[in-house]
Amino acid sequence: MSSEELFPLVDEQANVIGRATRRECHSGSMLLHPVVHLHVFNKSGELYLQKRSMNKDIQPGRWDTSVGGHVDYGEEIEVALRREAREELGLHDIGLPRLLFRYVFQSRVERELVNTFMVEVNDDVHITFDPVEIDAGRFWKISEIEASLGQGIFTPNFEQEYARLKQTLGL
Repeated sequence: MSSEELFPLVDEQANVIGRATRRECHSGSMLLHPVVHLHVFNKSGELYLQKRSMNKDIQPGRWDTSVGGHVDYGEEIEVALRREAREELGLHDIGLPRLLFRYVFQSRVERELVNTFMVEVNDDVHITFDPVEIDAGRFWKISEIEASLGQGIFTPNFEQEYARLKQTLGL
């Protein structure tokens, strides 16, 4: 991961309008750049979450979306989604992911256009997470997630997105 890595700049309708480096996008410039999130559900209706590495700059040690990552300049959204699923969880065949929604997320250092997808996998799926990026990972029952909201266990971004997910999917 290089600070000179190039990201596309987009408008709120996801049209590419330019490009900038990772460093520029994460410098507080609020340049809107696309990211992908994938929520991985198993057939039992449980949601896979990853625990962010304690080495992460942002939200270390907190549980987060199954897969999340930046889109590279010139890369299609679905290609980025599949790449991130491979890199983060070792998932090579995620079938046909379903686009759920897009929204703008803004933190103190960046502004992202989040493309949120879901996929359902078999209960016996083999997930091999990247130990550099992720400290742990597991499937959570929806009731476990609900009971843990607001306790500082999850990233604020996940909690906000979970509310949208719950409304969209009727969880």
